Formats: sequence, C-alpha cells, structure tokens
Amino acid sequence: MIARHWTGLAYHDRADDYERFLRTRTFPEIKAIAGFLGGSILRAEKDDGIAFRVITEWVSLEAVRGFAGDEVEQAVIPEDVLEMLARYDRSVTHYEVRHRVGEGPQGR
Repeated sequence: MIARHWTGLAYHDRADDYERFLRTRTFPEIKAIAGFLGGSILRAEKDDGIAFRVITEWVSLEAVRGFAGDEVEQAVIPEDVLEMLARYDRSVTHYEVRHRVGEGPQGR
C-alpha cells in the first residue's frame, strides 16, 4: 500500500472553503479511481493560516497514476483552489505503508 502525503496552508478566512472543496469534490472524484483505498484530511491552526495535510492511500504507485498522471510526485491542485491557499507543496511524498493497525472512524 502507498500513502500519498501533501501539505498546504489555507488563508484563515478560506480554510472552511478549502476543506469543503476536499470533502465535496476531491474525495468523491478520487473515490471512483481504481486502486484508491481511502484518505484523511488533517487540519491545524497556525499563526499564518490553517495548515492542511491530505493523505490518500492507494494499492500501488500505478494506482496513484490514475489520479496524478505520469508525474506522480507532482501535486494535483485545481486552478480554482489556488486562491484559497497562502502556500502549498508543489510536490508530494509517497510512503510505502509497512504496518497499519486498526481502521479508525469511517465516513466523516
């Protein structure tokens, strides 16, 4: 299994909009991609904005290509989201999941 990690910082007044975008557009769209296993939205208050870490889980890097294309290390950020973000990583990090315990809360 592959965990794909991306981080960005939303403006304080746009953080709820960004989270809504992730919940209503990003995750529903990638849910339909073969090999997508699940994901998480992590959020933390910072002085200069709201930090987000988005983690998605995939069966393989080949499955990630179904979402990201051939440049799997490049972040996928739609144009209409850029105005919500003060800064963001232009690349992502992929981790091979070596051990996982429990399932955690689902469907939130």
